[in-house]
Amino acid sequence: MTDDPAPETGEPELGEQMVAVLGRYEDHLVHERNLSAHTVRAYLGDLRQLAAHLQRLGEQDFTGTQLRDLRSWLANQTTRGQERTTVQRRVSAARVFFAWLQRTGRIERDPAATLKAPRTGRRLPHAPTAPAVAQMLDEPVDPQDPVAVRDWAMLELLYATGIRVSELCGLDLGDVDEGHATIRVLGKGNKERTVPMGGPARSALAAWIAMRPELVAEQAGPAVFVGERGGRIDPRVVRRIVHRRAAATGTGDVAPHGLRHAMATHLLEGGADLRAVQEVLGHASLATTQLYTHVTSERLRAAFRQAHPRA
Repeated sequence: MTDDPAPETGEPELGEQMVAVLGRYEDHLVHERNLSAHTVRAYLGDLRQLAAHLQRLGEQDFTGTQLRDLRSWLANQTTRGQERTTVQRRVSAARVFFAWLQRTGRIERDPAATLKAPRTGRRLPHAPTAPAVAQMLDEPVDPQDPVAVRDWAMLELLYATGIRVSELCGLDLGDVDEGHATIRVLGKGNKERTVPMGGPARSALAAWIAMRPELVAEQAGPAVFVGERGGRIDPRVVRRIVHRRAAATGTGDVAPHGLRHAMATHLLEGGADLRAVQEVLGHASLATTQLYTHVTSERLRAAFRQAHPRA
């Protein structure tokens, strides 16, 4: 059994006109906006669901779409119990898509211009504790098994650097500077940053790169991490590996983003400067990084309530 993802199924059957427009939009996202494959896949999945809803309303293309049609789409999702964050993302996808349709002359009026997303509070990110992460990372690894060594290197690197799973999958061999113990990361908006890595991550990455020829195929190019079929590894595979390791070690339900949260939280708990953490994570806004200060404050209050005699 390989770790390559199975092809996605269950997409709605759309009419030729809608398929053609979505194909042109995909080209726009890939070639003009330079979005990652994961982001493009998410946008198109949302828009295919919208297109299927419009077809059920009798529409054959997007030229006759009205604001009420979009609102009925959102109401349908709410009735089916979709999370507010999911609905909010789909509103954003629809608004950007219809703005593009108007800008390129495919529709006269933008029906999504006044479409409102449901308000949602900013949740504190869940971060596993340092002992819990250590439990995941310290699991014994067979040094002769290239897949096991690869998984170990990915886990160590995700926690050491706090990079996103898409950034991990996009790493090339030229992005690794073993001498300075850093990696060069291409983040959101094609912004490049350099991130340091600690000793365990450096050792794990070096062990994997030495074994990489045992798995790599020509189509992988310079990709650091490859799947069992030899191509550049898919983000879905990485997520599955992280979930599987967390479950196997009794750590709980931890995703790659959970390791990113953990890294930021543990840095701040150790006294790291907030702006330094912002730079490492690649956050455009300091306000996003400040969420982690709330996490550390919550832990401090919890410890106070538990230990202080007059809490």
